[in-house]
Amino acid sequence: MIRDKSLQMSVVYVVLPLALLIAAVAVGAFAWAAKRGQFDDLETPAHRMLHDDDPVESSDSKSAGPRESKQP
Repeated sequence: MIRDKSLQMSVVYVVLPLALLIAAVAVGAFAWAAKRGQFDDLETPAHRMLHDDDPVESSDSKSAGPRESKQP
């Protein structure tokens, strides 16, 4: 444990402004993202992944049956 009180207080003079700076950057990043519309629609991307895409079948795959792979 540090016994010198002046050294303990000097750490506070460094850590407190650094913490305030980090908080200000976080608030600024949030404000920037909100201003650019990042939080406008939170529902659609979550629902979009639940809808399956219908597979598109070509006319060749319907009549030919299963395809066999040619291996050397």
